[in-house]
Amino acid sequence: MKFRFALLLLSLAATAAQAQEDTVAETWTAKCKSCHGPDGKAQTQMGKKEAIQDLSLPSWQKSRTDAQIREVIAEGARDNKKMKAYKDKLTPQQIDALVAYVRAFQKG
Repeated sequence: MKFRFALLLLSLAATAAQAQEDTVAETWTAKCKSCHGPDGKAQTQMGKKEAIQDLSLPSWQKSRTDAQIREVIAEGARDNKKMKAYKDKLTPQQIDALVAYVRAFQKG
């Protein structure tokens, strides 16, 4: 019985983690993908037009802290007005999830 209960808890935790991953992917698709592309490389029409940096490059990843990425998502980019602020559209948890999502581009 204890084994079944532990298995149930593990199953629920895995389901919750998958749901959060799906949610951040959905947020990326809805809010970010049109400029940054599906993989952060900005090889979209808007990404090329605005000369958006490739978020998957190790040099880009190393040159920014999580706090800096979080600030750009929340407050918008100072040097590109097309990158608008999302602090009133996303929760702090959603912004943190997007930071982790952006960090995962380096691995891909």
